[in-house]
Amino acid sequence: MKLEFGFLCDYFTNDEFRREIHTLLNRGESVHQLQRAIYHGRILPERGRRRDEMRAISGSHALLTNVVIAWNTMRVQGVVDHWRKEKHPIEDAWLRRMGPVHFGHINFRGTIAFRIEQFEDALLHKSSPQRRAVQAG
Repeated sequence: MKLEFGFLCDYFTNDEFRREIHTLLNRGESVHQLQRAIYHGRILPERGRRRDEMRAISGSHALLTNVVIAWNTMRVQGVVDHWRKEKHPIEDAWLRRMGPVHFGHINFRGTIAFRIEQFEDALLHKSSPQRRAVQAG
């Protein structure tokens, strides 16, 4: 009870503390919105019933979220480095409040094409003509 009372006193009386709490809450909500943007649908009933399936789904979701955050962080750092090199003033306090979870610039519904024709045999476990010749010889 004493800890809760102290927290509330700090929250209501210390503007800097309250601002920091709001920043942390907003950052958490932004990550949640990013996760919903990455996958907004439902998991089909035939998926995610077994523990290993849930782990794979959750891990994939977390990985994609972290990839977006890492990409944004890298791009923001590039802009900051460029601006500082050009002697453009950037306050560290301003940068601290920025979160790298923006996703408006990402097309999550697009199609990604990979050139995998050269790996088709290995991916489909087919035996290539060269492999068949080696196996027959």
